[in-house]
Amino acid sequence: MRDGVGQGGNTARGGVERAGAREQLGVLDLTVLRSWLAAQRSSGAGRTTLARRSASARVFTAWAVRGGLMTADPGERLASPRAHRELPTVLRAEQAEQAMRASAAGAEQDDPLALRDHAVVELLYASGIRVSELCGLDVGDVDHSRRVVRVLGKGGKERSVPYGVPAQKALDDWLAKGRPLLAKGEPPAALFLGARGRRLDPRTARRVVHDVVGAVPGAADMGPHGLRHTAATHLLEGGADLRSVQELLGHATLATTQLYTHVTVERLKAIHDRTHPRS
Repeated sequence: MRDGVGQGGNTARGGVERAGAREQLGVLDLTVLRSWLAAQRSSGAGRTTLARRSASARVFTAWAVRGGLMTADPGERLASPRAHRELPTVLRAEQAEQAMRASAAGAEQDDPLALRDHAVVELLYASGIRVSELCGLDVGDVDHSRRVVRVLGKGGKERSVPYGVPAQKALDDWLAKGRPLLAKGEPPAALFLGARGRRLDPRTARRVVHDVVGAVPGAADMGPHGLRHTAATHLLEGGADLRSVQELLGHATLATTQLYTHVTVERLKAIHDRTHPRS
């Protein structure tokens, strides 16, 4: 008898608690949720934080509806603030030229590491490939007659990427005068080698780019991905269409490539403001 009373009491108490929860959640609508986010925005919360919290609110209201605590789901119409995407930092054309000249000057002494470093930065800037793709290249992936490298990108997708005459010369010098001196014993298949004769480590390639770009006065500090951004931006500024640049960079969607159009527009605006008499 006592057990039955206890169970009935628990059931009754649970029903009261659910009724109270429903009453409290009854005032939760889309306006309340938006006001909640707006208050956080006013207090300094960033876009990423707001997006995360709005997602949590949607999960909560969906759970409340499934549990019978709410009759309608206001979270379904709660939009997440878009995370702000910073425009990539890129080199101006003259800065990129200075970096390549400085790298070429270092390679003139035919030091094998300097020859390799020059070929690395020339190929990264000429092709816009990722540092992981560069370090994964084998000697057989280079088609010298067509000036094309065969790249294995994200998701195992293969693509062919062209490069220019300066990169071709840097590669020829590296393969003829630098690589044989670093290859130990049986030459590995890797196109670029480290000081110990093994495949070049991406960390070493990043250091190489940091050092080369750092020698250019006024240039922003950047690594290989900065050269990739720079290559894409300069291609678009030179008149390349988005689809072609998407193919060259190996982007899965055009939306990723479109980020670079904002870079070029910002540059055009800056040039206009600096040079137009009625800017």
